[in-house]
Amino acid sequence: MSKMLSLTHQGRKEGERFLKFLAVGGIGFIVDAGTLFIFTSLLFFHDLIAQAFSFTAAIVSNFTWNRYWTYPDSRTKSIRRQLAQFTLVNLAGLGIRTLVFATVLEPYRRLAALQRLISIDPILVGRYLSLATAVTVVLLWNFFVNRYWTYNDVG
Repeated sequence: MSKMLSLTHQGRKEGERFLKFLAVGGIGFIVDAGTLFIFTSLLFFHDLIAQAFSFTAAIVSNFTWNRYWTYPDSRTKSIRRQLAQFTLVNLAGLGIRTLVFATVLEPYRRLAALQRLISIDPILVGRYLSLATAVTVVLLWNFFVNRYWTYNDVG
């Protein structure tokens, strides 16, 4: 009976961590999208290069929030080691994300151009739909690999 209660408690704790991870991801998405906007619309970088910069800004934000809020009990590892692990997981995620972003960008732009969605520029619609798709695909990768590798010292 106590083992079942322990599993229930553990499942609830993991659920809370996942919700916090999602909230951190939401903040990261705002950082990501805002940085993407700055690099593409104000600094005129190419979309694929700009999304790499925006991704990096989101990594810094997400690592900080995850270390201190989502996994505050994960301090047996040094911050350098955790940051290195988090960065490696996210670099693999960047590869996945860049592939997804590049794959869906033009189809989304063509679709937006055909639909004339609320008279918004199809280039912008395509850019941000691509970003949302890529972020969604990488979300589960990042959660599970970080949970069981970067933050594996959490009970």
